[in-house]
Amino acid sequence: MILAPSILSADFKRLEAHVREALQAGAQWIHVDVMDGHFVPNITIGPMIVQALKPLRDEMNSVLDVHLMIENPDRYVTDFARAGADVITVHVEACPHLHRTIQLIKSLNVKAGVTLNPATSLTTLEEILPEVDLVLIMSVNPGFGGQSYIATSTAKIKRAREMLNAIGSKAWLEVDGGINAATIGDAANAGATVFVAGNAVFGGSGSVAENINALKKVIGI
Repeated sequence: MILAPSILSADFKRLEAHVREALQAGAQWIHVDVMDGHFVPNITIGPMIVQALKPLRDEMNSVLDVHLMIENPDRYVTDFARAGADVITVHVEACPHLHRTIQLIKSLNVKAGVTLNPATSLTTLEEILPEVDLVLIMSVNPGFGGQSYIATSTAKIKRAREMLNAIGSKAWLEVDGGINAATIGDAANAGATVFVAGNAVFGGSGSVAENINALKKVIGI
């Protein structure tokens, strides 16, 4: 079980310190949401932020988990790999030649992930599953933090786990969107192994450490 706090909800005025708090409290990955204002209706960050977080990743023996919610991701994969990404995840909806995109990511010695929007069928992943290191189930419509978990995502996570098990895949099964102490248990029971949480880690009245411990308690880590 891996906790991957999303920096989308962190305080960018003190980004390194805020992320450090999460890692010191027991989070293992740093999740970086990249949005372009075209594929999703928001604009966030680019490779420079990944590069800025790389020394902290190295110091804390963490993983930089980069989720590209962008059009034409092939144009930017190399930049994010060079900046320090350990995992790069692309959307099936944004990749007309998905196999080629996954090959490109892996050629850069980076783990390759694939994801899909809540209304996109898991059948779109069947042909690529044997090639990927991570499958990400979006449990909100991508583009903004702070949204509520879509309840039907639990059944989708379970079906994705069955698909991975059926081919003997060791890929991580990640879930992103509305993950908090009330929803993380259902996602874990359905078979997810990596949990992206933004507001549930960096927001609320509790400290980052208190928030991390609340999530860890539910999933038993």
